[in-house]
Amino acid sequence: MPEAYIFDHVRTPRGRGKKDGALHAVPSVRLAATVLEATRERNGLDTKHVDDVILGCVDPIGEAGGDIARAAVFAAGWDQSVAGMQINRFCASGLDAVNLAAGQVSGGAHDLVVAGGVESMSRVGIGASGGAWVVDPQVAVPAYFMPQGVSADLIATKYGFSRDDCDAYAVESQRRAGKAWAEGRFTRSIVPVKDPNGLTLLDRDEHPRADTNMQSLAALKPSFASIAEMGGFDAVAIQAHPEVERINHVHHAGNSSGIVDGAAAVLVGSKKAGKAAGLKPRARIRAYASIGSEPALMLTGPIDVTKKLLKRAKMKMSDIDLIEINEAFASVVLRYRQAFDLDAARVNVNGGAIAMGHPLGATGAMILGTVLDELERRDLETALVTLCIGAGMGTATVIERV
Repeated sequence: MPEAYIFDHVRTPRGRGKKDGALHAVPSVRLAATVLEATRERNGLDTKHVDDVILGCVDPIGEAGGDIARAAVFAAGWDQSVAGMQINRFCASGLDAVNLAAGQVSGGAHDLVVAGGVESMSRVGIGASGGAWVVDPQVAVPAYFMPQGVSADLIATKYGFSRDDCDAYAVESQRRAGKAWAEGRFTRSIVPVKDPNGLTLLDRDEHPRADTNMQSLAALKPSFASIAEMGGFDAVAIQAHPEVERINHVHHAGNSSGIVDGAAAVLVGSKKAGKAAGLKPRARIRAYASIGSEPALMLTGPIDVTKKLLKRAKMKMSDIDLIEINEAFASVVLRYRQAFDLDAARVNVNGGAIAMGHPLGATGAMILGTVLDELERRDLETALVTLCIGAGMGTATVIERV
């Protein structure tokens, strides 16, 4: 069975997911086409040798609907023989796209695949595609449905993370992201987004706030207290976890992931196909897994899937040099570090979504690329990438430098 290798990865900068964001005028398919074009140009690809494009997109509706991956193939001017598929596993969609590509390659179905994701959150609002999980009582009741922010507050309450703990983590994320940008750690993999005239709209992440500190965050009101009260979601949380007497609402815009626009692509293939195309493998996709997790806590799936993945790969956490876990909310990362007794110096070393934003369908591919670049920069070998997922799931991948 052929092994699956990563040959390259690119991403757009993350633009603020608002009408005044730098990427608001850029349609979703153009964001996706931008990373496909860059993948072709950087690697001298003859695109007729690429079998498939797999893109995660969490709200595939309107301009982002109708199989945006195939649309992006046309928009990027790729060969018509390249297939396209859109997938959705909520926040892990971009990473699952890479895992699916790896499975296609290792199973012998394809030789070269581009996988990643795209989300224009300024143009297609979060939750625009709806779904039974939110509105159908037959689904919502057994799943203990509540907004993710309430679940994040439940995690903080249950596992003892204070407002100061979460704010301190957010400040550190901003500091690390600022340092990474200042040292040029992202420049190798960033492709600028341009307008139809070729003028650059954005060439660096727009969301980070370098002046963030504990005092500025202390001025922010909790984001989910009022919605929890109006919707009765605190009662749902306590029903699921009666050991918790009351929910301490600690999350707000400053210690939660930012709403942004962006796209990412990862070039995956067999060693034989890469050699034929003149590509040098940078990493091997060693193992990957997904799992369902407790739905009320919802965002602790990375812990469960990491245990599953390490067992399947016959590895220990001590075998992993760097860890990337999506910063959906501060308590998600704090709980993950707590569960595995991790040194903070190994986790999200260049900051994360709290500082730079979380373009839902693209984030998994983005953070996979970030940690690969960092493995190379530090001359380390192995990384684990994982994301929490709505409705209680987790996805994780282990990569190993070649």
